[in-house]
Amino acid sequence: MASFSTTKPLAARKIGLTARRWLAALVLITAPLTLCGVASAAASYPTKPIRLIVPFPAGGPTDGMARLIGQHLSQQLGQPVVVDNRGGAGGTIATEAVAAATPDGYTLLFSTTGTMAINPSLYHSLKVDPVKAFDAVGSVASTTNVLVVPNGLPAGNVKELVALAKQKPGALTFGSAGNGSSNHLSGELFKSMAGIDIVHVPYKGSAAAFTDLLGGRISMMFDTVSSQVQYIGSGKVKALGVTGAARSDALPKVPTIAESGLPGFDVTIWFGLSAPKGTPPDAVHRLNGELQKVLAQADVKKQLAALGASPLPGTPADFDKLIQRDVAKWAPVVKASGATLD
Repeated sequence: MASFSTTKPLAARKIGLTARRWLAALVLITAPLTLCGVASAAASYPTKPIRLIVPFPAGGPTDGMARLIGQHLSQQLGQPVVVDNRGGAGGTIATEAVAAATPDGYTLLFSTTGTMAINPSLYHSLKVDPVKAFDAVGSVASTTNVLVVPNGLPAGNVKELVALAKQKPGALTFGSAGNGSSNHLSGELFKSMAGIDIVHVPYKGSAAAFTDLLGGRISMMFDTVSSQVQYIGSGKVKALGVTGAARSDALPKVPTIAESGLPGFDVTIWFGLSAPKGTPPDAVHRLNGELQKVLAQADVKKQLAALGASPLPGTPADFDKLIQRDVAKWAPVVKASGATLD
């Protein structure tokens, strides 16, 4: 009977060994080229203009901040950053536009506390979940509100105001730019933490509310430091406290509400950059890196200070944690206020 060997001939084994060596060598040669290509793609971003969508009309403080950051990012990135104002519906028009954009790093949202952290609780019919629909790029700056009262109101500090409100339940009023605005929710948090009954009066914008404050038709309001600093300095209104955890550089003599009898009171309004979910990590990394350089510039810090704001540098992960924290923080405040929007 013929016998058959299962062992390959020596020549075949040598050919197989040679082929495997060539294959290994090919992998070693092409791997660096592949990695180089990836690195090159990351380094080449961006290759065209970037659109920065702002959820408020042109001319306001948010728009001014967005244009400041956009201008300096343009210089850092070597490409125009074009500001596109999409105001209306509490910022939902802008968030929907950015969420629907191609996630390639060329469409960004100038996000705010309102659009990212308050709207999820305020709107019942949001088409876009701000938490799930975006990748955090980085926080930009933060600012605070200040509690102001008419000169004729018999209260010179927070404790006296709280005492007055407790003496006259339901008699004092606070104005705001509208339901769900940061100055409305500042008032609601103040009301809750102080245990007082004050009545919310919503207006179509802070300017209208402030006009009535000057006329003594409302008792108090929370407004941005940048909007009020000139009126406080000229003595047209009394500033009782700022809403942040620390005193404002623009109003160093005005105590925080937390140090004035309501420990833990903190309303900080922040701004940042967000990108559509799925944006390439290399684009997010490049944007964040250049943003940190912008926020470190002395002239940028000076211009932010003029807007009543301070730089808020950090990683994308830091910004994501900030958003998550404030979503949880504002949900119960919105619920307690009874404010809802469709």
